[in-house]
Amino acid sequence: MRLTMQRLINVLGVAGFILSATTVGAGVAVYLQRDAIVERVKAKVTQAAIDGVGNALPGLLDSAMPALPETTGPVAPPAMPMP
Repeated sequence: MRLTMQRLINVLGVAGFILSATTVGAGVAVYLQRDAIVERVKAKVTQAAIDGVGNALPGLLDSAMPALPETTGPVAPPAMPMP
């Protein structure tokens, strides 16, 4: 029984070490790649913003612009005579 309990404790110790080493390794990998990760995220956000504005802008412009008149009147006289 004592030998089995010792094996269980050893397995749990090794599993804990593997988990800790994996966590540290992942942290180091992310730290070393942080500049590339930031640039990738910035590019995706910029592209999403451009796509969003590009898709919304034509609809906003169409709804904001009044219809052009079919006919116009004569030229308006100047408000003040020129000296």
